[in-house]
Amino acid sequence: MFSIALRQLYPSDLTAFLKIHCDPKTTQFNPAGPYTPLRATELLQTWCAHWQQHGFGYWTVTDAEQPEQVIGFGGIMRKKVGHLDGLNIYFRLAPTAWGKGYASQIALAALDLAFTELKASEVLGLVHKDNLASRRTLERAGFVQFTTLNDAADNEPSLIYRALPGSAAEPKA
Repeated sequence: MFSIALRQLYPSDLTAFLKIHCDPKTTQFNPAGPYTPLRATELLQTWCAHWQQHGFGYWTVTDAEQPEQVIGFGGIMRKKVGHLDGLNIYFRLAPTAWGKGYASQIALAALDLAFTELKASEVLGLVHKDNLASRRTLERAGFVQFTTLNDAADNEPSLIYRALPGSAAEPKA
């Protein structure tokens, strides 16, 4: 069913993490632009700490046939999104992994975890209004636009999407 594998994120994923998060192509809609290596390293540490504290978090995404090949990161994590505090969905893939349905697979797996195992009441997704690919991915997974967030000075507000239990799309066989 899935052509990707999802596993816990580890500090040893740093090289792939830096390659993806410091790439201007993958961060073109990030209000702050590409991460610096220091900021990306700190982010990885924060995400690994979330795994330790909560037992889940953003995954390392690999090719199911070649699990040593990291193609991205994504999933859900507890995070404050503006004034809302809850589960946030995230996906960032290497450019070579774009257009293959991997983000949709991450989104469906994340919603399954959120609603089936964690019994969450909602999952939020923060997206730049011009990031049409991510917006389509969220909408296909069952998210609807909920509100906006002024998350960066001198930029237009980002969109906050929300998925509720029962709104998630069914995985395709």
